[in-house]
Amino acid sequence: MAGADSAAGARAGGLLSSTKKLVATLVAIVQTRLQLFANEVHSEGLRLAQMLLLGAAAVFFIACSILLATLFVIVMFWDTNRLLAIGGFAVLYLAIGAGLALAARARARAGSRLFEASLGELKKDHDRLSA
Repeated sequence: MAGADSAAGARAGGLLSSTKKLVATLVAIVQTRLQLFANEVHSEGLRLAQMLLLGAAAVFFIACSILLATLFVIVMFWDTNRLLAIGGFAVLYLAIGAGLALAARARARAGSRLFEASLGELKKDHDRLSA
């Protein structure tokens, strides 16, 4: 009888040990996925900050150069066709602005790739655990 009790105790300990290992593995998987998620959020934040800074600087300098080029052409045609030069630039800027607005709208509809790696890993984990 003592041998049967010790065998049952060993099986119960083995089951408890296996359950603990399974829980520890699941916790490790969740921790890894959360770290990946946090890294992606941090990287995306840095990327967006850099894009905003570079974009703002580019817009400033491009706007200055466009303004000076426009003034140069208007002054050059001041005596002959100043209204045509001003109207031409107005139409040109309107067309460029409309094109950029359409491009921005298309880009917004395209969606984001944010958290793509995390979602892919979670799907792999789900598939492995389901099998």
